[in-house]
Amino acid sequence: MNIRITGTGSSIPVNIESNSNFEKHSFYDTNGNAIDNSNEVIIEKFKAITGIEKRRYINQNQTVIDISIEAAKKAIKDSGVNQEDIDYIIVAHNVGDITSGSNQVDTLPSLASKVKAKLKIKNPDCVAYDILFGCPGWVEGVIQATAFIKSKMAEKCLVLGADTLSRVLDHTDRDSMIYADGAGASMIEVSSQKGGILSHKTVTYTSEGEAEFIFYGPANKGANGTKYIKMHGRKVYEFALNKVPLALQSCLESSGKKIKDVKKIFIHQANLKMDDAIVRRFYKLYKKSMPDDILPMNIQEFGNSSVATVPTLFDLVRKKNYGGHKLEKGDLILFASVGAGMNINAISYII
Repeated sequence: MNIRITGTGSSIPVNIESNSNFEKHSFYDTNGNAIDNSNEVIIEKFKAITGIEKRRYINQNQTVIDISIEAAKKAIKDSGVNQEDIDYIIVAHNVGDITSGSNQVDTLPSLASKVKAKLKIKNPDCVAYDILFGCPGWVEGVIQATAFIKSKMAEKCLVLGADTLSRVLDHTDRDSMIYADGAGASMIEVSSQKGGILSHKTVTYTSEGEAEFIFYGPANKGANGTKYIKMHGRKVYEFALNKVPLALQSCLESSGKKIKDVKKIFIHQANLKMDDAIVRRFYKLYKKSMPDDILPMNIQEFGNSSVATVPTLFDLVRKKNYGGHKLEKGDLILFASVGAGMNINAISYII
């Protein structure tokens, strides 16, 4: 049974928030003290570490559902699937549906149910549900879709990753410059074509406090009880460097393929230097050097849109040869992600 991604789509918000737009912000450390450095220095250091120069935010009159629908419609059209034949709609997100100016997170009904309703799918056998799995949510959704198809519970699954992190930012926190908005969608289905998903690996670490590495917490100044997305950046960085290469190795070895066969690695767009270091460590496990053209990246201009980064990047490369990267029939690629949980997952896939 060949299980393939037969269609992709993405929604990239039009509002560009450049690093220079943060120059008038007031930044505080975790103790609530003003950071001594000037904003220009803070922003330059941030860029040097993360690689981020710009990020995308949705319009004030939009919500995560709007960009999810845009991505979903593109993926459905690209696949050629009749939307009434979709068996599952799986939406991965982390911050729910939040209107502009509201601190109320809306997760009832599920985002997936809202997407199904907006798509006007009438078939009640099309099951819609959400995944809360940190940034690896889209990858995990694809893994779950694969399981449904293998067990003959489904033939066609629409998997989305969508978040609007701009709605949960503490603008006094330097880390707020990391986050962005976006949505990516993929149709997963049985195919007569060769290739598709070969193997996958998922792990969750919690025994050494990892569950608290990324969390919701109060603002550094004047929170009034409202909580915002927070991160222990150094701990996340060290964790990812130590654990993600091992998950990638396990996934690749389960596929029966060799490290020399890998053509591209689509990794969660969390941090330019971190992602580069992760992949270099992965190759080091095989006593190899990382190839120059193995790692497509778009964090520089799109920021970190959480669950949307991997499907969005894959869609761009698949359709537009984004960043000079292109995919050929028969190429072996890897998907990988790491995020709150702390969760890590990976998929091996032949184009």
